[in-house]
Amino acid sequence: MWIIVALVADLCLYLFAGQDIALDFLGGYLIELSLSVDNLFVFLTIFTSFGVPEQYRHRVLHYGIIGAAVLRLVFVLFGVAVVSRFEWILYLFGMVLVMNGVKMVFSQEEKERGENSWGMRLVQRFVPVTETYCGSCFFVLKEKKSVRGKENAAGKKYRHATPLFVVLVVVELSDIIFAIDSVPAVFSVTTNPVIVYTSNLLAVLGLRQMYFGLEKLANRFVYMKYGIATVLIFTGIKLVALMFNRTISTAGSISVILLALSVSVFASLLATKKGSV
Repeated sequence: MWIIVALVADLCLYLFAGQDIALDFLGGYLIELSLSVDNLFVFLTIFTSFGVPEQYRHRVLHYGIIGAAVLRLVFVLFGVAVVSRFEWILYLFGMVLVMNGVKMVFSQEEKERGENSWGMRLVQRFVPVTETYCGSCFFVLKEKKSVRGKENAAGKKYRHATPLFVVLVVVELSDIIFAIDSVPAVFSVTTNPVIVYTSNLLAVLGLRQMYFGLEKLANRFVYMKYGIATVLIFTGIKLVALMFNRTISTAGSISVILLALSVSVFASLLATKKGSV
């Protein structure tokens, strides 16, 4: 549904604002949509490591996506303001994207148990965390043995975070890291803040539905990260090329992005079908 909404929005832009604006929106949307797939794999890893029950994942994704929409707005406004004053920052963004793309190609997936994760330790610095999930609640009132070294008054209850809140914090912080890549990547297509944010927003809004589709097929997309890494490297090169007065058309960018993703998906499905991976 969200993909259809994005395509209808792009068609409206084409009819009322012209071909160039429509291509910029489509290019930005495809970049963000492709990079969002990597978010989904990370979300799946987070849910698995924390042992989040299936029925509670909707709630985490719901609030996580709302937070992501707000964070992207901040990133876009800040990024556009910086780029408008310091054009050279685009070249720096490009170098960062290339390095992150190369890093993704050679990175190995690291799994960390939820109870020993940095997210759990971070939340525990500010509020006690229950040992088990308490339904779909993020916080509960619960007795504890002592408060700041003093014995707890009989029957007195204090607010505790649940592991589900820890998962939400980890998801939000992970999205901040992804925004550092995705927002500059869209700048390779346009610096129009409305186009950058709306293309980001529509891609992000479809993440919850995409997650539950991808969850069932995650083991089949074994080469997907290489397609995403290619998108990162390409958009980075496109930004760096501006330093040398070289430009790549938006239509050309869209073609490269679609080709990279199509090849990675096709190769993944072919490899897993044959059982060679």
